[in-house]
Amino acid sequence: MKAAIVIGTRPQIIKTAPLMREAARVPGFDLSIIHTGQHYDFEMSKVFFNELDLGEPFVNLGVGSGAHGAQTGRMLIELEKVFTDFEPDIVLVPGDTNSTLAGALAAAKMHIPVGHIESGARSFDMSMPEEVNRRLTDHCSSALFTVSENCRRELLKENIAENRIRLVGDTMFESIEQHMDDIDNDDILDQLDIDEDYTVLTIHRAENVDNPERLGNIVKAMGQINMKVVFPCHPRTRNRLESFRYMKELGENVRLIDPVGYFEMLKLVKEAEMALTDSGGIQKEAFWLNTPCVTLRDNTEWVETIEQGMNRLVGADTQSILDAVYYFENNTPEKTENPYDFGGASKKIVETCLGYLW
Repeated sequence: MKAAIVIGTRPQIIKTAPLMREAARVPGFDLSIIHTGQHYDFEMSKVFFNELDLGEPFVNLGVGSGAHGAQTGRMLIELEKVFTDFEPDIVLVPGDTNSTLAGALAAAKMHIPVGHIESGARSFDMSMPEEVNRRLTDHCSSALFTVSENCRRELLKENIAENRIRLVGDTMFESIEQHMDDIDNDDILDQLDIDEDYTVLTIHRAENVDNPERLGNIVKAMGQINMKVVFPCHPRTRNRLESFRYMKELGENVRLIDPVGYFEMLKLVKEAEMALTDSGGIQKEAFWLNTPCVTLRDNTEWVETIEQGMNRLVGADTQSILDAVYYFENNTPEKTENPYDFGGASKKIVETCLGYLW
């Protein structure tokens, strides 16, 4: 079987790495990476490729950033050319990015089976581009690989045939399992000379960084937290902080640093007292690393982390953020199970692809 997996962002690289390892162990299963170049800073993506021991992509389309419609349209045009030349038997698309949707649409229109990895996740907020992408991708996919029972139920509610759905678990969890020694041995804390309690902050979603009121509320809350805040800052977020004139309002306790690699980020999350984030991936990674999480969003697709008390949803309200931080400072949550692990997600995905079980 000749398969292609379409990715374009760093989280998708993480989701793909365990699958590439599993595919390499299976004779006759040829899985090639097609990188759309959705994240224009491809050098940063290469850091993730190197850390996770992935080879070069089969092709890098170099689409770059831009408006959603233009970016997705360019991807569709280029992916159709690639699929015509490559002739894959199946196209896999992880996550919920524009690359995910473009890969699914291009393949479906060419009558190539589509497998959606991380399907069924729902925030029920159609103002989020990710929610639009994941819903459309699910409904044009042939095989839908869910990370949790909740995601499986959401697909059934949308009248997707049960025989197209596979409950497999989360390849991001597999990645953490496979690289725990690398995470533990990372020296980012020594590099930053951190020997005190701290919380780690990430913000990148447009709903927060493009909204001066929401971004200002988050900045205000950070300055009132009674511990160091380590803030790996995406270039786009930094630009917004500067254009809204919030850089000087960051408290002295906030340590703003450049973006970090995969192992470095997980080391920061693992050793932090808590994580504050608007990232879907970090919500789950904090959960797996037993770090309480304060989510700076009004909704989340990863409700399991909230149900088990490891995550609190606060939006961008200053007092709500501080209340959640205070709660976790005084309470130590303990999850009862890992609802994203069903014993080898990558193996189940590869077996499904080989068996054409849908």
